[in-house]
Amino acid sequence: MNAVAVRLMMAALALTAGMADAAAQRRDAMAMPVVEEDSIMKHIVELSGESYEGRLAGSLGYDRAVRYVERTLARYGVSVEEQLFNIECNEVENCKFNIYSPGTKEKRVFTLGNEFCCAGMTGRGYVDAQMVFCGYGSDYEEFNEYAKVDVQGKIVVLLTGVPEGSWLPYQEAERIAQLRDKARVAEKHGALGLLAINMSPSCLPYEVQGRVYCGELPHLATFPILQLTLDCGRELFYGEAMSLDSAVSAIGRDKAPHSFALLKKAEVDVNAIYRQRAVTANVIGLMEGTDRRFNDELIVVGASLDHAGMQGGTCFFPGADINASGVAAVLETARLLSQPQFRPRRSVLFVLFSGSEQRFLGSRVFLSNYPKLRKVEAFVNLQNIGSGDSIALLGDNRYPSLWEIARERDSANHSLIWANPEKTNPVGDARGFDMLGIPSLVFTSLNGMQHNHVTSDIWEDIDRRMLTGAAQVAVETVRELCDGLYRGRSPKSKAMKFVEN
Repeated sequence: MNAVAVRLMMAALALTAGMADAAAQRRDAMAMPVVEEDSIMKHIVELSGESYEGRLAGSLGYDRAVRYVERTLARYGVSVEEQLFNIECNEVENCKFNIYSPGTKEKRVFTLGNEFCCAGMTGRGYVDAQMVFCGYGSDYEEFNEYAKVDVQGKIVVLLTGVPEGSWLPYQEAERIAQLRDKARVAEKHGALGLLAINMSPSCLPYEVQGRVYCGELPHLATFPILQLTLDCGRELFYGEAMSLDSAVSAIGRDKAPHSFALLKKAEVDVNAIYRQRAVTANVIGLMEGTDRRFNDELIVVGASLDHAGMQGGTCFFPGADINASGVAAVLETARLLSQPQFRPRRSVLFVLFSGSEQRFLGSRVFLSNYPKLRKVEAFVNLQNIGSGDSIALLGDNRYPSLWEIARERDSANHSLIWANPEKTNPVGDARGFDMLGIPSLVFTSLNGMQHNHVTSDIWEDIDRRMLTGAAQVAVETVRELCDGLYRGRSPKSKAMKFVEN
């Protein structure tokens, strides 16, 4: 072979090798990180364990959860800081609840965590008194459920919420919507305690459901408030003038009070430690982008870290789906983006919010104080993705490019997003971002949340297919958002200090 032929052959080989290298680079550029089921489940199992005591904001259990996510993020090369703030915290050490008929020694003893729990902001104290049913607890002039009964020195039995298809004026319905609000009305009429029967359609009649937020201050320090399961509430009415179901039906039918005194008495004893200004923290982790042209811009990925806590050592709200699943997906996103081939060009801010159980206080604090909001190009929120049959993608249609990235990533490989989702405003932690003009997406479950704030929200019931699928679409969406080609916000958009409506 002559020298010319050799040079031509070498040139051809070099060209072929160059084309192969270019193709490999394109494949690497198109490659997406893959969520590992074992990796993401490990976090859910950990955070829903009893050592974290239900992650009540302001408690030691929540502080342990903070340490865990901080260690995990640091392991992935994320710079971590805490954003401290004050929050109401009420820790129930123990509670006793019995009912009995006067003149008898036999008592029906109910079990904390099986048939009832304390309201998140219950007062402490001991009460032994007759029970009086007062419907939904309204003393509105045209629907006064206290008008024809005497509750002085007694325990009021109420229904949670407001009448279905409420005929009450909006202001009155708002005034008695929360348990502490109902308790305030009952106390005004002389009652010593409150038993609220859970009428929520989001849990089964035998399920104990825990809520932290109970209404606005002031706190009723010596006024016990219990929340009973529907089945437990029905038992209170056995042998009384009306059954519970009959009383509820009569109120709805007549749009009038059907209050009456029960024959039975109740004994309630609550020991709770209340702090109006407990310290809690958002966890904020920064992964700096690799491209100097874009690394001062931020993609925020967030989830709620706190949950409903533990009461008396027997009533435990694990919060595996709500929202250890979202936190686990955030941590898995950090792990995958820390790999050299997937390092983001834009910077990524991982935020685990506290105070979500108190009207998303943590995200409001973050938006009121974080100094670089004008650099945030998008917010991706992960919220209870461990159940359901598909992904519900929530977001504002003012930002179609953000929508399309998520839809394209899903349609390319997964087909988990509901085919025709309504472009509704973001909810939860994402609501404040949206109010400031920051494009936001919420990944959550459609037809999920079967264990909504109940004691059965355990890691064993996580739908792993949904969990990994939703996390995968979210991770791919975040990685594409980190590319400098995405421009989410209008140049005229200015993030102002957050003020709640």
